[in-house]
Amino acid sequence: MPADRDCCALLLAVARYSARGDSAQVRTLAAKVSDWDALLNLAQWHRVMPMLYRVFAETDAVVPAAVQDRLLAEHRRNVCQNLANAAELIAVLHAFDREDIRAMPFKGVVLAASAYKDLMARPGGDLDILIRLEDFSRAMPLLLARGYQPMRESGVEGMTAPPDWCEYPFVRPRDGMMLELRWRLSLVPGRYSRALGLDWAWRHRRTAVLAGAEVPDMSPETTLLMLCMHGSKHIVQGSKHMWSRLIWICDVAQLLAACPGLDWKHAIAEARRQGLGRSLALGVLLAHRVAGAEIPRKVLRSFERDAAATGLATHFEKNLFEMPGAVPAGRVPYSIQLLAWRDRLKIFLSRDFLRPNERDLAALRLPAPLYPLYYLVRPLRIFRDRSAR
Repeated sequence: MPADRDCCALLLAVARYSARGDSAQVRTLAAKVSDWDALLNLAQWHRVMPMLYRVFAETDAVVPAAVQDRLLAEHRRNVCQNLANAAELIAVLHAFDREDIRAMPFKGVVLAASAYKDLMARPGGDLDILIRLEDFSRAMPLLLARGYQPMRESGVEGMTAPPDWCEYPFVRPRDGMMLELRWRLSLVPGRYSRALGLDWAWRHRRTAVLAGAEVPDMSPETTLLMLCMHGSKHIVQGSKHMWSRLIWICDVAQLLAACPGLDWKHAIAEARRQGLGRSLALGVLLAHRVAGAEIPRKVLRSFERDAAATGLATHFEKNLFEMPGAVPAGRVPYSIQLLAWRDRLKIFLSRDFLRPNERDLAALRLPAPLYPLYYLVRPLRIFRDRSAR
């Protein structure tokens, strides 16, 4: 069903509240809401329930008692989950440190503490930890000893993960705690994507205070690139990313508000160096347009001059509530639209891009003697389904 306009307008005001502090607007829009269940369901989907709870409390918005009760219950649940996540993350990092395993937590409770300045201001999720692939064989037994079980039934031989994977998820049955070890962060899925690992994040690290303990944290510039990469990414099976949730836009806005001294020159140069220039522009434009993030005028203008980034930002802003995760129009696959022309050319000329995969074989059945024709089928198939895989 189409999203309720009054609910959408209120959630946008909540997202912009940290930047603009417009209490009157929040109270006015709250008074217009007729379907409070729709509002709460929409806030739940976009993962901004903690933000909604806090803004309502600070603005004295008139909210029905039943809605207050549900928000309070959700707040208490989030408090318990985030405290448990923080305690578990600290314990895991200590276990890794004792074995001399470098590890960088990101997103989740660390982002809440460093960007939102409030552990409870962001919903809890699983624990994301970046390590080196060569340390996986030593990290996995430590997690098994803490009661975690692998969430993949096959693929790992002994304690070694396949090098073509980029992450491995775990779950602890006794309490449902979920943890994911990652050794690569990438923007474009597929064999030809550029990937960034622990060494990239560790180089400019800082520390964050999490529940009274110091933990490693990405620098503001690295965090900004990571958030823009994460929000921009397209996962083919289900539109999990592509800026389909308001919380990912708020993450960027909150980080920029928390780091007024962010080194934009370094962030832009590093983004271009790593093929993330358009993702950075897209994420910052959305944070500015949707969540009211303040961006230096010179930086904002440079991003607005990127017609592709501006067009994508307009698309995601327009579809945020009506069709979250909708694939942008155009014959060029979205994941290729994210790349600069230099990176596109590298991909198109790469052997990995041209080599057929199982999706190409399924698209057209050819006898073995005609297999070379799949090298012609692949580019046509990619630009037809626009998945870039």
